[in-house]
Amino acid sequence: MPADRGHTSAPALDRTAQYLLTAAAGCVNAVGFLVLGGVFTSVMTANLALLGLGIGGGHPGTARLAALAIVAYVVGVVVGSKAAAVGLGRRRHRAGGVRAALLAECVLLWGVWIFWLGVGGEPGAAQRAALLAASSLAMGCQNGGVRVVTGGAETTAYMTGAITGLVAQAVQRGTFDRHVGLIVALIPVGAALGGLAVRWARLGAPAISAVLVTAALLAVVRATSGKKLLPGR
Repeated sequence: MPADRGHTSAPALDRTAQYLLTAAAGCVNAVGFLVLGGVFTSVMTANLALLGLGIGGGHPGTARLAALAIVAYVVGVVVGSKAAAVGLGRRRHRAGGVRAALLAECVLLWGVWIFWLGVGGEPGAAQRAALLAASSLAMGCQNGGVRVVTGGAETTAYMTGAITGLVAQAVQRGTFDRHVGLIVALIPVGAALGGLAVRWARLGAPAISAVLVTAALLAVVRATSGKKLLPGR
């Protein structure tokens, strides 16, 4: 983790919250891929590839959905980053930024589930697009907020860098970072939960990620209650 830069010595993101957020990201991506048009809500590398494939392969529907997810995700990163930055200033410790970003994400994900219930778990084309945009917006909020408060030292959704670092460290130093390994493993675990829910409990599928993110927010609040303020405040 980078130098503290004047902040408290507490971790920027509670580990329990990180685990919950990672599982939530896997779940949201699974629901998005299976039900909302075959694109992802936080894996923008894959969506960029799908955008190109859709354009080059004559599949405009895929291209449009991939572009929608990318744009919504970018907007979410703006919202989450701004919320985290404002939270940092008002709360005067890094956890304040996490709380602000996760609160915005919770509102979006619970809204997705309420909308999902309203259409009986069977959204039409326009409704799928709206749900995809809101889900991608939520994932952007999560990743933008985590990025701001950790300086990029921790992740809860995009795993290419985490896998690369995990393997490179094992090769170079002969050590295995169990924490990072668990984070990587939680993406498929969350995706499996989302896939199972879509198949067997369709109406409740989007609620899983909303519950996980809400639990992460509560974990942050519990872990950071009474933390010292930033120096000089």
